[in-house]
Amino acid sequence: MKKILLTLILIYSIGLYVNAQKVYSCDYKSDADVKVYVCDYKSDADLVVYKCDYKSDASDNEGKWYFCEYKSDADKNIYFVDYKSDADLLIYFADYKSDAGWRNSSKKHLMY
Repeated sequence: MKKILLTLILIYSIGLYVNAQKVYSCDYKSDADVKVYVCDYKSDADLVVYKCDYKSDASDNEGKWYFCEYKSDADKNIYFVDYKSDADLLIYFADYKSDAGWRNSSKKHLMY
């Protein structure tokens, strides 16, 4: 019994620190955790995002996102806004995984 309890506590505590970036794109602003604007230039972004093809490729809070098909599978629900001034987070989509990462670390808390 003690081993099972200890194992469950260990799994739960690891889960608190592992934040895979599985996101779902909402249809309504009110459903979103974070409002996102896509910038035309990397230099304008708070976060450079790489779209992963597989859920296992999405990493911690490093800008490697996997877009889920279902809202219930996602860690964060995002809504893409049309205007920069409406956004909580400015992102730029990169073509290469190595380009992903935070440019403005003061907004990291938005994706935890």
